[in-house]
Amino acid sequence: MAKVEGFKATGWYIYLIRFENNALYCGITTDVNRRFEQHKSGRGSKLLRGRSNLYLVWSERVGNSRSAASKAELAVKKLPKTKKEALVNGSLKLSNIIG
Repeated sequence: MAKVEGFKATGWYIYLIRFENNALYCGITTDVNRRFEQHKSGRGSKLLRGRSNLYLVWSERVGNSRSAASKAELAVKKLPKTKKEALVNGSLKLSNIIG
């Protein structure tokens, strides 16, 4: 996913990061590029600290409230890996999961 210079995002986003064992990490943020850089630098989640080869593979805006983002995050975290991969490749839409 490309970083967009000069773009100020508004609202909350959900994202998936792939790491070295092909696992997917799910998180929420108001700034996907900033948060991904934090994960890469070791200042992000404890789960991703010290891991190399991190790839931001998917993100989507989920609304203006942290509450909505947290609900979407929980729904995605509960999905089996096959459905998360479907989000990544575009064959499944987040709106089909969270309504």
